[in-house]
Amino acid sequence: MAGLRLGPLLRYVDGSSATVWAETDGPGTVEVRCPDGTGGTSGTFQVCGHHYALVRVTGLTPGTTTPYEVFVDGERVWPLTREPFPSFPPSVIRTPAGDDRARISFGSCRWASPPTGEPDPVGPDALDALAKRLAADPDGERPDVLLLLGDQVYADETSDATKEWLAKRRNLSEPPGSQVADYEEYTHLYYESWLDPQVRWLLSTVPTCMIFDDHDVIDDWNTSASWVEDMRATSWWRDRVLSGLMSYWVHQHLGNLSPADLDADPLYAAVREAPDGTGALRDFASRAEADATAVRWSYRRDFGRVRLVMVDSRAARVLEEGRRSMLDRDEAAWLRAQIFDDRGSYDHLLVGTSLPWLLPHLVHDVEVWSSVLCRGDKGPRWARLGEKLRRAADLEHWSAFPDSFEELAELLAEAGSGPDAPATVCVLSGDVHHAYVAEPDWPGRAAPEARVVQLTCSPVHNSIPASMRVGFRFGWSAAARTLGRLFTLHGGLGRPPVGWRRTGGPWFGNQLMTLATRGRSAVLRLEHARQEGAGVRLRRVMERQLSR
Repeated sequence: MAGLRLGPLLRYVDGSSATVWAETDGPGTVEVRCPDGTGGTSGTFQVCGHHYALVRVTGLTPGTTTPYEVFVDGERVWPLTREPFPSFPPSVIRTPAGDDRARISFGSCRWASPPTGEPDPVGPDALDALAKRLAADPDGERPDVLLLLGDQVYADETSDATKEWLAKRRNLSEPPGSQVADYEEYTHLYYESWLDPQVRWLLSTVPTCMIFDDHDVIDDWNTSASWVEDMRATSWWRDRVLSGLMSYWVHQHLGNLSPADLDADPLYAAVREAPDGTGALRDFASRAEADATAVRWSYRRDFGRVRLVMVDSRAARVLEEGRRSMLDRDEAAWLRAQIFDDRGSYDHLLVGTSLPWLLPHLVHDVEVWSSVLCRGDKGPRWARLGEKLRRAADLEHWSAFPDSFEELAELLAEAGSGPDAPATVCVLSGDVHHAYVAEPDWPGRAAPEARVVQLTCSPVHNSIPASMRVGFRFGWSAAARTLGRLFTLHGGLGRPPVGWRRTGGPWFGNQLMTLATRGRSAVLRLEHARQEGAGVRLRRVMERQLSR
């Protein structure tokens, strides 16, 4: 008889339905039961010898909080009865009431926490701290959704415990060494990360939306065409990238989709209908790796009067020098369509992208300068130097794709202007292992009616060297702006069509941001995870009104 191996994860939730993801240790039927008789059932599907189910729960009532249990082949498997799970409240599905309030928490970059009781080399985990708060006050304030903006697992920076596990499978002196190599090893990363008791309970009771960033596959993933060429020349890369995309589809992407999107997804149908969906999923991953236009990982969600458009800023890139773009043409058109579809139906627009749009000015200028060198404007020697610098310093954000940077600036200004403009337009990002708020302006044109802001929050659980803290602080300074102009002068570059200033931060530590909206009002909060005795808690660092 099959049991529960990983999960449950509460993923999509609307006023009357939800999806619950689970992995079992064998084929079977997974059922979600609620005390009021609502629930749902799904058979498992198989990928690489693992068994999964995404259960659709229907018949829920808007504005209610409904406990649920999980059964596999008729046997209850959730909640767990072993310690420490009896101390957690029941997992619940809280449906939106259909009013004008929403609470969205977000962050990125979570390295797996060590087992309970072991020293944590990167400090307390913000998700552990959030779980502790919710468990202590189940009826209190909680996020309507948790947005995880990339690096949910680190395929290239494994823990000591994972290295020991990998060494039992293969010779770590051969590539890719202590990095993960295949689908089975990816599943181990998810176990290490999501079986943490606090995080496991948290993910069972707070809906989540996710998008990948580079470490979900490998550092600098899709930095440039030459980077991809070099990786494809290795003996191990193909299995690594296909396994990364396959495991992302199973563990993260499926839960991002609405029931209607799932019904329309031919791959989901094929994987569920096949005795073994591995072949169909691997073919899909092969197409995605070969052609950025073949697959869309981006998606849209509406939370009452808040619209989230989550953008794939990793796999949708055009990398050919001279044509470099953060988003291919179809993806850019899709983004625009999602923003302007029934625009008056939302008061707040959130554009989720794992990589920040607005960076410290010096970093921005160096990235633009590097892109000019790599394009060959200064000759082949400078081009080779630019590519080395681009890879060594991770110069791959929106500013490393200057045309895309300017197109996004224009799109956001347009989205925030006009009679149907929302109150706020917020770009939500992570990646850079610190948090800050930056606000743009558009010289020579009327300011948008909406307040446009870049909100960056990272890491949830990781660290940053002291030297980089100094560097990021300096990057916002007047001296850094002057230094940056030297790079732009050498590159023959003018000023960008948008200016910006830092209006909050930088803040360092393991942290989460929360955006609380009510009508056209929006309040931003930043909280740090702090160790207090034997436990952790979230402590407020900043709170401010965002809407004008």
